[in-house]
Amino acid sequence: MSGLTVEREVWFIGYAGRRPGDFLNSLKNNHIELLVDVRRFPSSKVEAFRKDVLMELLKRENIAYLWLGDLLGGYRSGGFEEYMKTEDFERGLDILVKEASKRRTCVMCLERKQRYCHRRFIAEVLEKKGFKVVEIQ
Repeated sequence: MSGLTVEREVWFIGYAGRRPGDFLNSLKNNHIELLVDVRRFPSSKVEAFRKDVLMELLKRENIAYLWLGDLLGGYRSGGFEEYMKTEDFERGLDILVKEASKRRTCVMCLERKQRYCHRRFIAEVLEKKGFKVVEIQ
Protein backbone atom coordinates (compact mmCIF):
# COMPACT_ATOMS: atom_id res chain seq x y z
CA MET A 1 0.00 0.00 0.00
CA SER A 2 1.39 3.39 -0.99
CA GLY A 3 0.02 5.35 1.93
CA LEU A 4 -1.52 7.85 -0.50
CA THR A 5 -4.88 9.07 0.72
CA VAL A 6 -7.57 10.33 -1.60
CA GLU A 7 -8.42 13.94 -0.79
CA ARG A 8 -11.13 14.43 -3.36
CA GLU A 9 -12.55 13.16 -6.58
CA VAL A 10 -12.41 14.99 -9.88
CA TRP A 11 -14.64 14.02 -12.77
CA PHE A 12 -13.68 14.29 -16.44
CA ILE A 13 -15.97 14.42 -19.46
CA GLY A 14 -15.75 14.85 -23.21
CA TYR A 15 -18.79 16.15 -25.06
CA ALA A 16 -18.15 14.79 -28.59
CA GLY A 17 -21.19 12.87 -29.78
CA ARG A 18 -23.32 13.87 -26.79
CA ARG A 19 -26.57 15.74 -27.04
CA PRO A 20 -26.64 18.81 -24.78
CA GLY A 21 -29.44 17.36 -22.65
CA ASP A 22 -27.56 14.11 -22.12
CA PHE A 23 -24.40 16.04 -21.29
CA LEU A 24 -26.22 18.09 -18.64
CA ASN A 25 -27.88 14.97 -17.24
CA SER A 26 -24.46 13.32 -16.89
CA LEU A 27 -23.25 16.29 -14.88
CA LYS A 28 -26.38 16.35 -12.72
CA ASN A 29 -26.32 12.57 -12.15
CA ASN A 30 -22.78 12.96 -10.80
CA HIS A 31 -23.77 15.96 -8.65
CA ILE A 32 -21.27 18.24 -10.38
CA GLU A 33 -21.13 21.76 -8.92
CA LEU A 34 -18.43 23.23 -11.17
CA LEU A 35 -17.56 22.53 -14.80
CA VAL A 36 -14.00 23.47 -15.71
CA ASP A 37 -13.62 23.94 -19.45
CA VAL A 38 -10.06 23.19 -20.60
CA ARG A 39 -10.63 23.76 -24.31
CA ARG A 40 -8.01 26.14 -25.60
CA PHE A 41 -10.60 27.56 -27.99
CA PRO A 42 -14.02 27.29 -26.27
CA SER A 43 -16.14 27.14 -29.40
CA SER A 44 -18.02 24.31 -31.05
CA LYS A 45 -19.92 23.38 -34.18
CA VAL A 46 -22.73 22.46 -31.78
CA GLU A 47 -24.14 25.76 -30.53
CA ALA A 48 -24.93 24.43 -27.03
CA PHE A 49 -21.22 23.77 -26.41
CA ARG A 50 -20.05 27.26 -27.32
CA LYS A 51 -18.72 28.96 -24.20
CA ASP A 52 -21.42 31.63 -23.79
CA VAL A 53 -24.32 29.28 -24.53
CA LEU A 54 -22.87 26.55 -22.31
CA MET A 55 -22.46 29.00 -19.45
CA GLU A 56 -26.16 29.87 -19.64
CA LEU A 57 -27.26 26.22 -19.82
CA LEU A 58 -25.15 25.39 -16.79
CA LYS A 59 -26.38 28.42 -14.88
CA ARG A 60 -29.97 27.19 -15.28
CA GLU A 61 -28.89 23.91 -13.68
CA ASN A 62 -27.02 25.65 -10.83
CA ILE A 63 -23.68 24.42 -12.11
CA ALA A 64 -20.84 26.96 -12.05
CA TYR A 65 -18.54 27.37 -15.05
CA LEU A 66 -14.85 28.17 -15.16
CA TRP A 67 -12.80 28.46 -18.34
CA LEU A 68 -9.16 27.49 -17.82
CA GLY A 69 -8.32 26.87 -21.47
CA ASP A 70 -5.83 29.73 -21.42
CA LEU A 71 -3.79 27.87 -18.78
CA LEU A 72 -4.81 24.21 -19.19
CA GLY A 73 -5.90 24.03 -22.82
CA GLY A 74 -4.25 21.81 -25.41
CA TYR A 75 -2.74 22.69 -28.79
CA ARG A 76 0.59 23.99 -27.49
CA SER A 77 3.66 24.49 -29.62
CA GLY A 78 6.14 21.85 -28.55
CA GLY A 79 3.32 19.63 -27.29
CA PHE A 80 1.26 19.56 -24.13
CA GLU A 81 3.71 17.48 -22.10
CA GLU A 82 6.38 20.12 -22.67
CA TYR A 83 3.88 22.87 -21.80
CA MET A 84 3.19 21.11 -18.47
CA LYS A 85 6.65 22.23 -17.32
CA THR A 86 5.67 25.91 -17.47
CA GLU A 87 4.54 28.33 -14.76
CA ASP A 88 1.28 28.94 -16.64
CA PHE A 89 0.38 25.25 -16.44
CA GLU A 90 1.24 25.18 -12.73
CA ARG A 91 -0.92 28.27 -12.15
CA GLY A 92 -3.87 26.65 -13.94
CA LEU A 93 -3.38 23.40 -12.07
CA ASP A 94 -3.29 25.25 -8.74
CA ILE A 95 -6.61 26.91 -9.56
CA LEU A 96 -8.11 23.54 -10.53
CA VAL A 97 -6.85 21.84 -7.35
CA LYS A 98 -8.25 24.61 -5.14
CA GLU A 99 -11.65 24.45 -6.82
CA ALA A 100 -11.76 20.64 -6.78
CA SER A 101 -10.91 20.67 -3.09
CA LYS A 102 -13.94 22.88 -2.37
CA ARG A 103 -16.67 21.44 -4.60
CA ARG A 104 -17.54 18.60 -6.97
CA THR A 105 -15.63 19.52 -10.10
CA CYS A 106 -15.69 18.12 -13.61
CA VAL A 107 -13.05 18.90 -16.25
CA MET A 108 -14.42 19.14 -19.79
CA CYS A 109 -12.98 19.07 -23.30
CA LEU A 110 -14.15 17.87 -26.69
CA GLU A 111 -12.78 14.33 -27.06
CA ARG A 112 -15.23 11.73 -25.77
CA LYS A 113 -12.51 9.30 -24.68
CA GLN A 114 -9.98 10.79 -22.33
CA ARG A 115 -7.12 8.70 -23.69
CA TYR A 116 -7.34 10.71 -26.94
CA CYS A 117 -7.40 14.09 -25.19
CA HIS A 118 -4.90 16.22 -23.30
CA ARG A 119 -7.21 15.77 -20.27
CA ARG A 120 -5.33 12.51 -19.65
CA PHE A 121 -2.21 14.45 -18.72
CA ILE A 122 -4.15 16.68 -16.33
CA ALA A 123 -5.75 13.57 -14.82
CA GLU A 124 -2.35 11.93 -14.26
CA VAL A 125 -1.04 14.99 -12.41
CA LEU A 126 -4.17 15.14 -10.24
CA GLU A 127 -3.86 11.46 -9.36
CA LYS A 128 -0.26 12.08 -8.24
CA LYS A 129 -1.64 14.83 -6.00
CA GLY A 130 -3.99 12.34 -4.32
CA PHE A 131 -7.18 12.91 -6.27
CA LYS A 132 -9.34 10.10 -7.51
CA VAL A 133 -10.12 10.68 -11.18
CA VAL A 134 -13.50 9.54 -12.50
CA GLU A 135 -14.15 9.57 -16.24
CA ILE A 136 -17.82 10.08 -17.09
CA GLN A 137 -18.63 7.73 -19.96
